[in-house]
Amino acid sequence: MPNTKPRAKTKTGVARLLELAGEKKTLLIVSAALSTISVILMLGPYYSVYIIMRDLLRGAAEGGPPLSADTARLAVWGLAALLAGYAFMYVGGMSSHVAAYRILYGIRVKLADHIGRLPLGFFDKNASGKIKKIAELDVEKIELFIAHQLPDLINAAAMLIVMTVVMLSLNPPLVVAAIVPIIVGFAAQYAMMMGEGARKTTAEFYDALEEISSSSTQYVRGMPSIKVFGQTIFSFQRFYANMLKYRDFCLKFGDKFQNSYVFFKTLLTSLVSFILPVGIFILSRDPGNIAFAAVLILFLVFAPGAAAPMVKLVTLAGNLTMINEGAKRLDIILAEKPLPETAARKVPDRFDITFDSVSFAYNEGADVSRDVSFTAKQGGITALVGPSGSGKTTAAQLVPRFWDVGRGRISIGGIDIREIPTDKLMDTVSFVFQDAFLFSDSVYNNILIGRPQAGRYDVLAAAEAAQCREFVEDLPNGFDTRIGEGGVYLSGGEEQRVCVARAILKDAPVLVLDEATAYADPENEYLMQRALSKLMRGKTVIIIAHRLSTIQNAGNIIVLEDGAVHETGTHGALLEKDGLYARMWRALNEAADWKAGKEKAVC
Repeated sequence: MPNTKPRAKTKTGVARLLELAGEKKTLLIVSAALSTISVILMLGPYYSVYIIMRDLLRGAAEGGPPLSADTARLAVWGLAALLAGYAFMYVGGMSSHVAAYRILYGIRVKLADHIGRLPLGFFDKNASGKIKKIAELDVEKIELFIAHQLPDLINAAAMLIVMTVVMLSLNPPLVVAAIVPIIVGFAAQYAMMMGEGARKTTAEFYDALEEISSSSTQYVRGMPSIKVFGQTIFSFQRFYANMLKYRDFCLKFGDKFQNSYVFFKTLLTSLVSFILPVGIFILSRDPGNIAFAAVLILFLVFAPGAAAPMVKLVTLAGNLTMINEGAKRLDIILAEKPLPETAARKVPDRFDITFDSVSFAYNEGADVSRDVSFTAKQGGITALVGPSGSGKTTAAQLVPRFWDVGRGRISIGGIDIREIPTDKLMDTVSFVFQDAFLFSDSVYNNILIGRPQAGRYDVLAAAEAAQCREFVEDLPNGFDTRIGEGGVYLSGGEEQRVCVARAILKDAPVLVLDEATAYADPENEYLMQRALSKLMRGKTVIIIAHRLSTIQNAGNIIVLEDGAVHETGTHGALLEKDGLYARMWRALNEAADWKAGKEKAVC
């Protein structure tokens, strides 16, 4: 039975961000404590200024010495407190950054592992550019929250609390004069940045970013075709339209928030304009109040300092909406269900493959495999042939559970593949794709993927068996030559042989070949056939074939049409039936006899 344990409900918004931050709780608590201490210490210079100004004013009023003997010491203590505050801030910032980078690493590893266990249907529904943007930019913004926004929040909150307590203890009316414009400005900005409209706008912003990321990826990948047909960015309509959409959105976004932000910033930078009239009014009622005069000067010095944490808080409020949206999209991917694992962890001890009335449809569409039944015998070669769109590749991709069947079952050694643990199934099946994919890494590391724990001798032996040795040794750095972006490029046949070497190194008992010689020229095809003959020895082999000449010796040929099995048999038996396979064989031979000439030229 599949594992039906209910998933824990995922938190959202700030609660979800704090949940992510809590994965490194100790470091973040240390960071918060150090940030709070730094705030208190950095208020030391303000206290020193207050005492010095009070003594100056008192000395001037009483005709005594303008400064006390402790003035120099106060100045030194103020400077020392400031420097100590910066030191605590630095250590606190380092703690939050270390925590953030560790959390960032954990999230990315978790995301990569989860994506690797999702069925291929997920990638059909989600463009690679969109997934890339979530895995890179959205996760980076979570790191931004933990490393910068969360410490800023603690820092700003601590500063506001300490300043408010100190200022209230000195003169409540001046505090009211300072706080009223702060509250008004913050309320206006908060409503604009955190309301439902802001969340909707942020979602639209992320949609626009994902669309432009996807279309730009397509544009770069399609560059050869764009150049061949003499096209430009203006001709690539989707990319161009997405750029215009993003531009228009950014302009609308700026227009929407500029008025509230200007209003907020004006109020916050004009606190002196609210404090000074109240202070002058109070001072006019009691002109000789030297202590209040010193307090008023302190408030005038404090006012810009009070504005700074408020700006941080509002900036954080705006950024939180963006970060929350990114975290939500990350959680949507993490909520995607991987292929289910069962409690029954069965491992086959023989490797014949049986399709038993298998039907399958992509994304709940029409069936592309319909009631398919056949057996691929252990140690034998079974070929899947048929016209384009007949379901050959789909049937082959069901064997390693790239997809799960809709109806019926596929078994290896009599065990339903859904009852075989995914890691064991992957160890059991090797797949050589028609479109070879190599990583931008060395040739050696690309082969080593087949069995990461293998030694260098095994890798070189696999390359030798796959007929790679000769062309690899001609590369600038041999097996250590980087291929792909930033390195050299291999031909299609050479890439296929590297993939075959990878499969030889893996040495799995079941082998699926999706037209592995499709891009090979005659010389390369000969070398590929030699490599494949070594790879297939003693294995259960399923070959997807477009060129029928490559599978004449297959022990069993399955002819598919419209997703269903049309006929089966050996090459000779199928020719005698004079059915679909025989017609395809005759068409192949007629094509081989075709010669180009002036009178037969066809455009």
